Amino acid sequence: MTSNNAQSATQHATLGGGCFWCLEAVYQQVKGVLHVESGYAGGETLNPDYDSVCSGRTGHAEVVRIEYDPQLISYKTLLEVFFAIHDPTTLNRQGHDVGSQYRSVIYFHDVEQEAKARAFISQLTQDKVFNQPIVTELSALPIYYKAEQYHQNYFVDHPEQGYCAFVVSPKLEKFRKNFSKLLIATS
Repeated sequence: MTSNNAQSATQHATLGGGCFWCLEAVYQQVKGVLHVESGYAGGETLNPDYDSVCSGRTGHAEVVRIEYDPQLISYKTLLEVFFAIHDPTTLNRQGHDVGSQYRSVIYFHDVEQEAKARAFISQLTQDKVFNQPIVTELSALPIYYKAEQYHQNYFVDHPEQGYCAFVVSPKLEKFRKNFSKLLIATS
């Protein structure tokens, strides 16, 4: 009975901020995050795959679906991490990753998440945190598709792969430095 109660208390967030490997690697290290899954959302094509999404013709964004315990981490804190680990001011790109599949997007799961995300973006804008306008898309969660199995847990399984070493690893180090209080304790 305890596990059912714990399971029903979890919530989900779905975020896109460039390549899903970067977001997955960061959120896997956040206290209160129970599971992170790479996937696709926001497009028109049914059952998209990586190659079709990368073509830019499906309309999907690479996203992560985060299962978290709101007793341990708030949705607002997930957003704080999100806006710190990607550039929300570049339309359809993150660094050298260019295309609508790499757009900055928050897919809210309910009206409460929508309100919190709108308020958070408004506060960032008011505080002039970024030198350029925030272009992060904010939409209700459309159909979500889990990415292929080889994309799951990618950084952990392939830390020496070129993209992981030169793109994911620096983002992860920046997160660890700036959000040390959120790191899962390792033994």
